Amino acid sequence: MSQEREARLFRNGRNQAVRIPREFEFSGERVIIRKVGKRLILEPAPQRKLAEVLRELSPLPAKETLPDVDDLPPLDPDPLGQ
Repeated sequence: MSQEREARLFRNGRNQAVRIPREFEFSGERVIIRKVGKRLILEPAPQRKLAEVLRELSPLPAKETLPDVDDLPPLDPDPLGQ
């Protein structure tokens, strides 16, 4: 069943915005907007993959090298001896 409700338009700087009533809220922070004829269609933006997010990150600043650490013997895969 389709829901319908009138919403208020307002200006946010040079952009026109619409107040989305609580029952129509989207999760997340981004939406895809398309214009089809005189209609505007809003859809939740797909979540980005981790690899895409990591590609956008800046490299970490160079730091001191890590100190040497003594190698430990390997762990016994069966500590109970079974």
